[in-house]
Amino acid sequence: MNLQQRTEAFVQLGEIINAYLGNSAEENDVNAESIGIYYEKLHLTIEQAFYQNGWFTKDNVLKSLSEIAAMLKRDELETWLKNYEKLKAANSPKNIGIIMAGNIPMVGFHDLLCVLISGNKAIVRLSSQDKILIPLLTDILCSIEPQFQNYIFYTEAPFKSIDAIIATGSNNSARYFEHYFSKHPHIIRKNRNSVAVLDGTESESDFYNLGSDIFTYFGLGCRNVSKLYVPENYQFDAFFRAIYDYNPVVNNKKYGNNYDYNKTIYLLNSEKLLDNGFVLLRQDTSFASPVGVLFYEYYSDKSILENQLTEQKEQLQCVVGKEIKHPAKVNFGETQMPKLWDYADGVDTLNFLLSL
Repeated sequence: MNLQQRTEAFVQLGEIINAYLGNSAEENDVNAESIGIYYEKLHLTIEQAFYQNGWFTKDNVLKSLSEIAAMLKRDELETWLKNYEKLKAANSPKNIGIIMAGNIPMVGFHDLLCVLISGNKAIVRLSSQDKILIPLLTDILCSIEPQFQNYIFYTEAPFKSIDAIIATGSNNSARYFEHYFSKHPHIIRKNRNSVAVLDGTESESDFYNLGSDIFTYFGLGCRNVSKLYVPENYQFDAFFRAIYDYNPVVNNKKYGNNYDYNKTIYLLNSEKLLDNGFVLLRQDTSFASPVGVLFYEYYSDKSILENQLTEQKEQLQCVVGKEIKHPAKVNFGETQMPKLWDYADGVDTLNFLLSL
């Protein structure tokens, strides 16, 4: 397959997802007859994903599918790929191992896309938490372009005869990956977190959008805001009022159990908390907060804070704020809407693959 064939197949995959989601049809969208082939499979797989993993609610899976469909729009793909001249050259496919995470639905799709769009073969080890959604998407992709059947393989066995590896996991698993795959070209991703810097000038809509950054996917993604930096003597009343509409999050059994558990532990330890009934605010210097908890920390000088966060950029995926200076700066409400070129950990995955 040449680049045009590969790109066209992904565009059609995006159109099928969009049609399933019920988005308005565009000129090149698939027709109703085509989507009928996949509708039932998508519907049943989404239901099954929730039974296998209680974090993968229907809303969260549909949200992830919506972001994937947005990535696969023709103009988005063309804008992304035009910066990589090497893609146009015909090369022998490399075998690329992908170890996927499972914290949010289909979080490994971008790595798979990079491997396949670059003309390489993907040897995929799925997370035990997310075993059926991505295989369904690749089944649809292979029905669109049957040649992809020779480029996508799933395995639970140790990787053999791979030319490079892309692995995502915790800090502990990353140490294992770095040792085990030390002789292979690799991208090894560790834990990262996202933070928001407030300065007191935020509007109600800013806070509401920040709520999306906090609660989408129950806060389980590296792009979810897990900590707030606020000016000294900051009052949280306006923030709590603006995010109140996100309160149904506590009705999810897994989230609610985490919220109740953490609240109990903190109260037993006489910790000082702010509580609105569905999220706990706790003063803490760490980045990573437990599910149902949002850390906060006071600052006195914004420029000093900016320098501090820049020095800690290897630990941060997104820094949300209005007038914050940081390489990973993101606007309120946009942490879960990455573009194709917003690479995880700031490492250009496609350039890595093209340099092999």
